Amino acid sequence: MKEEKAYKLLALQEGISNNEAKELIDSGLVSARGQKIVVARAMMSVTTKFSVQSMPKPSVIFEDENLIAINKPAFLTSEKVSQIYKFPLLHRLDKETSGVLLLVKNEEFQKKAIEEFKHHRVKKEYIAMVKGILSEDVRVDEPIITLKNKGGAYSKISKDGKEAVSIISPIMVAGKKSLVKVEIPTGRTHQIRVHLNHIGFGIVGDEKYAKNRSKRMYLHAYKIEILGYKFRANLGSDFNDFGFEIGKNFEV
Repeated sequence: MKEEKAYKLLALQEGISNNEAKELIDSGLVSARGQKIVVARAMMSVTTKFSVQSMPKPSVIFEDENLIAINKPAFLTSEKVSQIYKFPLLHRLDKETSGVLLLVKNEEFQKKAIEEFKHHRVKKEYIAMVKGILSEDVRVDEPIITLKNKGGAYSKISKDGKEAVSIISPIMVAGKKSLVKVEIPTGRTHQIRVHLNHIGFGIVGDEKYAKNRSKRMYLHAYKIEILGYKFRANLGSDFNDFGFEIGKNFEV
């Protein structure tokens, strides 16, 4: 069976350049036979038919003289959002994570906000879809250490790590999956992903830690409170794909 690199086949199928095809795959927007393509140079059959999702666009939740609150879609990097709106990031979300992302508009507010993050005075709530049925609240208090290499950051629980606390509460169950709320007084790299996987409830679509694939990683930065500001980013309709009934009036 004749094979070719995935990005070259995609470029031919979509009538785009090789670079554009590679960027689509790297962004997590391309799948084949129901599986997301994760390696642009993977060898695949020349008869492969690809499915390409359109890149969702970020939207403004709120803006004033101090900050801009953005509802960031999955697949878009925080850095790209910063480029679009032309203001620096106050914090970051993983590319695969959707939800509230804050940009700052002046140095005075930025300094105050950084102190709030530093002293764990920022309230952050996330919503995640996990594998398994979670029926009661769980508090995970396990230190996390982050290692960085060519493949990016990788975090793990370690006695040599920094304090990391996640408070997990069930919201609803559909089939063998649960929708959960996660509050994080601390904010370590990949903290929620590591802690949920540690207790046996890996996030659906978290390939790095839970080792399972889906159309996306179902983790959403739902609420954030800082210096008197409170913002919420509603869940996307894609959370309904697994049988969860999340309507317009959904609120945690």
